[in-house]
Amino acid sequence: MPIATVNPADGETLKTFDALTSEETEERLVTAEAAFRTYRVSDFDERARLLTRAADLLDDDTDDIARVMTTEMGKTVVAARAEAAKCAKAMRWYATHARGLLADEFPDEEDVRDSGASKGRVVYRPLGAVLAVMPWNFPLWQVVRFAAPALMAGNVALLKHASNVPQTALYLEDLFRRAGFPEGCFQTLLVPSSAIEGILRDRRVAAATLTGSEPAGRSVASIAGDEIKKTVLELGGSDPYVVMPSADVESAARTAVTARVQNNGQSCIAAKRFIVHTDVYDTFAEHFVAGMRALKVGDPLDESTDVGPVSSEQGRADLEELVNDAVDRGANVLCGGRRPKGFDRGWFYEPTVVAGITPEMRIHQEETFGPVATLYRVADLDEAVAVANDTPFGLSSNVWTRDDSDVERFVRDLEAGGVYVNGMTASHPAFPFGGVKRSGYGRELAGHGIKEFCNATTVWHAA
Repeated sequence: MPIATVNPADGETLKTFDALTSEETEERLVTAEAAFRTYRVSDFDERARLLTRAADLLDDDTDDIARVMTTEMGKTVVAARAEAAKCAKAMRWYATHARGLLADEFPDEEDVRDSGASKGRVVYRPLGAVLAVMPWNFPLWQVVRFAAPALMAGNVALLKHASNVPQTALYLEDLFRRAGFPEGCFQTLLVPSSAIEGILRDRRVAAATLTGSEPAGRSVASIAGDEIKKTVLELGGSDPYVVMPSADVESAARTAVTARVQNNGQSCIAAKRFIVHTDVYDTFAEHFVAGMRALKVGDPLDESTDVGPVSSEQGRADLEELVNDAVDRGANVLCGGRRPKGFDRGWFYEPTVVAGITPEMRIHQEETFGPVATLYRVADLDEAVAVANDTPFGLSSNVWTRDDSDVERFVRDLEAGGVYVNGMTASHPAFPFGGVKRSGYGRELAGHGIKEFCNATTVWHAA
């Protein structure tokens, strides 16, 4: 795959980039290793100062980098500006909280004495250079939610970004450089996917994090496992959105539209499977379909656009295959299901709702990465849980109910890394983020995320 910016709104190639040579990649690994030797012993105040400066610069750059993101992967410019603001917020959050999150831990004194020690503690030390293999759908946020905690912990970062967002990738390296981070603390590697194995096997790379597809996750995990290196994986998602009889159904339907089409429907944590109790199914379906039909599809640089193109021609073809397979097997398309009229260029697809889903349909098990929703009718809470869990994924979930007993049942039984009650899933630096099953392992964000790439070191003093 070429390293290039191809505008999804019209298919035009805007810029192309040469991949790094093996010699250039080696230079960056040497630089990363040298940077870690000194950066690892910097103090929290200095790291916080640098990260806060990066946040300030990002605020200043918001309009420019938002336009870059929009032309590289098709998200609306409104969403792109919000993504930049979210990144700056996360940087400031970690600049403020990292010291406390990584503070030394002191076991109970009785337990220390019982171990035969006079005193003891646990300290958190950085691992080294962490390779981040990141996707195109949130080209700033996916990187920052790894980089902010990793840099505050004293690690250094090597970014292998998706090949269709090279300008965003290079911007990130430049951002951290301008903020004053020492040379080598954050480097972008413009390399093809075939180069990942060699980089990950290099002794100077301590660990890896990947957000992306299942095949990519399996590949990185197997290489890292062979090298006995730590990994964090955030893979696909097919999040359930459950609506029970006690819910505010109209509010649930309005939020469902946003939950499904955020980022043009290309989000791992977007709600994708809408599981609705039969008592409120018809009302929910009416409002949900009307909301999806009302969305404006168009130029993502137009401030009034609700849904832009999907990121690639192949991405649209994948959506079409899933919808067509479902229809061939008896599903009903309640709205959308085709390319919008008047868009001869670009990779647009109408906001779509498909009902009458059965287990033999591909769309029942595979992730729909675009503005396509599946709608299920269920008889009771037991069936809702069963349908919600009937997926290989387990990233997050959304439940709408005013019944506390419903909430407790969903929290206990849903196989997911998050349960969002009467609202849509969203990541925030104060809460850990990640999944189970084929959605991956490990956590990003919060204290859990910053400790993923730290060495929890026991310090024990003899009595």
